[in-house]
Amino acid sequence: MNADEHRYDGPHATLTFAIIGCAMEVLNMLGHGLHEKPYENGLVVECRLKGLSFEQQKRFQVSYKGVTVGEYVPDLVAGQSVIVDTKVIDRITDLERGQMMNYLRISKLNVGLILDFKRPKLELERIIL
Repeated sequence: MNADEHRYDGPHATLTFAIIGCAMEVLNMLGHGLHEKPYENGLVVECRLKGLSFEQQKRFQVSYKGVTVGEYVPDLVAGQSVIVDTKVIDRITDLERGQMMNYLRISKLNVGLILDFKRPKLELERIIL
């Protein structure tokens, strides 16, 4: 995958491009098809090496009519603005897109990246709320 294929001029373009580059490096180093956690942890290492700010496993409260009913814990939040969700799935579907839309609403952020490490070529989708 060439990261330029996924360049865009939308919100947080520079940050999402950097995250995609980090994800490609992680995939190149670890290979494809592991469980999700090694990719998440690999992204943490690679983001640190690249000087990107991030939070791993940040907690967001889920409220219903003003009452907290649970919490959402994303894999990574980069730059306090982009949710990063690592996956090892057959393909990114409407289920993952819908989940990311909910995650963005809950977190009050507007950009999410779904990164799928199942195959030798990184698959991804950028979701904008």
